[in-house]
Amino acid sequence: MAYKVAVVGATGNVGREMLTTLAEREFPVSEVVALASERSAGTKISFGEDDVLKVQDLAKFDFKGVDIVLSSPGSKVSAAFAPRAAAAGAIVIDNTSQFRMDPDIPLIVPEVNPEALAGYTKRNIIANPNCSTIQMVVALKPLHDLFKIKRVVVSTYQSVSGAGKDAMDELFNQTKGIFTNQAVVKQLFTKQIAFNVIPHIDVFMDSGSTKEEWKMMVETKKILDPAIKLVATCVRVPVFICHSEAINIECELPISAAAARAALKVARGVTVIDHRADEGYVTPVEVAGEDNVFVSRIREDSTVENGLSLWVVGDNLRKGAALNAVQIAELLDRRYLAKSTA
Repeated sequence: MAYKVAVVGATGNVGREMLTTLAEREFPVSEVVALASERSAGTKISFGEDDVLKVQDLAKFDFKGVDIVLSSPGSKVSAAFAPRAAAAGAIVIDNTSQFRMDPDIPLIVPEVNPEALAGYTKRNIIANPNCSTIQMVVALKPLHDLFKIKRVVVSTYQSVSGAGKDAMDELFNQTKGIFTNQAVVKQLFTKQIAFNVIPHIDVFMDSGSTKEEWKMMVETKKILDPAIKLVATCVRVPVFICHSEAINIECELPISAAAARAALKVARGVTVIDHRADEGYVTPVEVAGEDNVFVSRIREDSTVENGLSLWVVGDNLRKGAALNAVQIAELLDRRYLAKSTA
């Protein structure tokens, strides 16, 4: 069966990646519609090698006849349009934070909790998790299955693409400006991002954590296990694409680096590159454009009982957003939609 697919936020970083990923993975489409705000209407955007789509105005679009919506327009826009699209019969896979913690809406990482997808019929909306949460739980899932993770301490090193195209431009312009003795201009970021790191992503909460840190905690509980305790420190770094994470875990059962490495090597969506030598690990430069989550620096932590540390890197625009959304659509097709039309 082929589906009519609408991509909302098609002109943004994630929207463009969604279109690319749909084409690359040859998702069965009968028609693809690119949607964005009124100011982007009429813009032309590529789909696959040969097709060019004309962007349509989201506010005026009628979702009747659309089967699947891949959405990444911002939370406020999703709050307004997603229920309208769902009421018209479309299944919305939303990449914003708007619906993630709604108990009636499944929050899905296909390698981790595919069984939760069955709940999509309650609202016809499925939530895509935060980019940092996705890559972390993909790496944690095989370890949790075997060793029962009870506590996670994670520090993130998040690329500027997670804040959008304007953030990437700000890093580029500040870097260029520093080399040409120009004044540093701050627009999106609270402090200079070029040649700097900023321990501040999203707004601060009363607890002292930022909302990004809170998201990682609550989303991990919803996706992986509500009993897991997690504390995060989320940091923006001067990297264009790919998030990195230093993760320390404590398990209920004894865990060794060798056993963890063996479990991760056979896990779906994970690539292990872990050699205790120069260049025997991954960095964002090598991972950009890749689909898998990459794990390196696997080592035991002797300061706690049953402890382990690891380094996890993933492309935040692909597995952290667009690819995960398309994989959810593929899972829908295999488990539910194709069967309903058989």
